[in-house]
Amino acid sequence: MVSWLLQALDILLACLLGLLVLNRTRGRGLRTQGLIRGYLLLVLLGWLVQQRSPLPLTDRLIQAMVLVCGLALAFLLQSDLRRLLDLLGSGRWGQLLGRSPKSFYNGDAADVIGEAAGRMSQSRRGALILVDLGSDLQDDDFITPGIPLDAILSIELLLNVFSVNSPIHDGAVLVRGERIVSAGVILPLARQRTSRFGTRHLAAVGMTERFDQCICVVVSEETGTISLAQLGHLERPITSSRLKELLGTAMGNLVRDPGESTAARRSLKAS
Repeated sequence: MVSWLLQALDILLACLLGLLVLNRTRGRGLRTQGLIRGYLLLVLLGWLVQQRSPLPLTDRLIQAMVLVCGLALAFLLQSDLRRLLDLLGSGRWGQLLGRSPKSFYNGDAADVIGEAAGRMSQSRRGALILVDLGSDLQDDDFITPGIPLDAILSIELLLNVFSVNSPIHDGAVLVRGERIVSAGVILPLARQRTSRFGTRHLAAVGMTERFDQCICVVVSEETGTISLAQLGHLERPITSSRLKELLGTAMGNLVRDPGESTAARRSLKAS
């Protein structure tokens, strides 16, 4: 009886740990989730084979594969592991269990970004805007975290940041919760490089294939073409009105009370 209870407790704890790992990588893109699920299935297979003592060679091979794949995942997901240890040490159990804080937007945030992208498209001013919809992005998710701004989202500020004379116009702007968090952010590039796109487009694709709860708006400096990257895919070319529609759809579940007055709405009307 005691042995049966211990075995049941062992299985329960293993399942909880597996769910914890899946929750922590839920916003890391379909490819990362597939790797995690494959690794957990390999561990489960190794446990099942261990229950069959007549298969010692197969057991050895699977255990070796589990060790090698575990080391590879530790290298690929080192930022997630650092964050997991940080959450454990700081006692933030809500985020540890996958309840990441959402980034709420008002109904005009999409219009502000779309209008700014439209103006930059007309003047062929290159731009890269990263919109966090709840991926809980941290500094170590970027190659360079950029310069902190913590400013109200507005058309004028976006135009000024991506001005040719601005020292941070080559990087990305991080938008979260109706605020511009930072500028001059250098994003990781797409895993599969192609000569069809420039660096901004590759960075937008690379970021959205790693984090499925963020989107990137790109304005080409050469052609003025507007693009939207989501889930590792690039939709281009699109008009500013189409961009506003797509952004509104993406932010649809994260919209505050439409009657709430915000500085973003005042900025849009003033422009």
